[in-house]
Amino acid sequence: MSLTDKFDRPLRDLRISVTDRCNFRCTYCMPAEIFGEGYKFLPKPQLLTFEEITRLTRIIVRLGAVKIRLTGGEPLVRQNVEELIKQLNTVDGVDDMAMTTNAHFLPKKVDALKEAGLKRLTISLDSLDEDVFQKMNGGRSSVAKVVAGIEAAENAGFSPLKINAVVQKGVNDHTIVDLAKFFKDRGHIVRFIEYMDVGNMNGWKLDEVLTAKEIVDMIDAKMPLEPLDENYYGEVAQRYRYKDGDGEIGLITSVTQPFCGACTRMRLSPEGQIFTCLFGTKGTDLRAPLRDGATDDEIEQIIRNTWGHRIDRYSEIRTDLTEEMREKRKKVEMYHIGG
Repeated sequence: MSLTDKFDRPLRDLRISVTDRCNFRCTYCMPAEIFGEGYKFLPKPQLLTFEEITRLTRIIVRLGAVKIRLTGGEPLVRQNVEELIKQLNTVDGVDDMAMTTNAHFLPKKVDALKEAGLKRLTISLDSLDEDVFQKMNGGRSSVAKVVAGIEAAENAGFSPLKINAVVQKGVNDHTIVDLAKFFKDRGHIVRFIEYMDVGNMNGWKLDEVLTAKEIVDMIDAKMPLEPLDENYYGEVAQRYRYKDGDGEIGLITSVTQPFCGACTRMRLSPEGQIFTCLFGTKGTDLRAPLRDGATDDEIEQIIRNTWGHRIDRYSEIRTDLTEEMREKRKKVEMYHIGG
């Protein structure tokens, strides 16, 4: 019997955050004025081991998850993360395993990731304009570093890549057509993400959201687009292809066109909590029962109860909430459970 929540949404995707640490300080996720040098991240004993992650993954996969994505923080900050990929590849029933990374460390790690069995890569790059990119990542990297990581991924056989770009009005919106053109020419898929109020620390304002429609119109004016059908039920991105037949883009429209009704994603945090929404306020702890000797069946029952009682649909109700209500809602931070 398949596992569904209160709205009959099945469990299909597992996003595993392997660390809460990151070498970037992106303004929409980990602003530098808050996450400075003295910020206390999780100590190593609190992190799930690779063996613990693999055991939990095996249980969650038998409940219906077929797609795994490794996130962070920045997953390549976690030492020897390729060993985790090798272990996860022993789990029967996984159709796809991907990683989202800022690509800074990819030139050194990409061959090991490929050899370990990673299938796909998504790379975050918000702009090709150096000043804009530096502003958005807290001055922690350069466009050249990320492009070097992309080239390393291409050379290792990861293609096509997905390129994630958060679009913030008045910050990088004037650079998105150049970004689309650059990756159209390279055969990769850019996914433009509406600026979201993930967590509590990025100073989100609704009037800083450039809508998906505006993004499509800007690109369509230079490189004509037409809509595509989704690849599978619950796909996050709305798809558009270039009318000249040369590639596609995606739009992630959490703010203006929420997709809660088809959300199939569970998130596992670095310290072993499961969250049933990117905008969740509270997780369910699996680490304590795991380390206290619970059986797989006992852990499975906790997961079943958590997903079975799931009623999350924050993006659908966001605009019905007052600004005060949104500010009072203490959501988990994106760096902690991945995007």
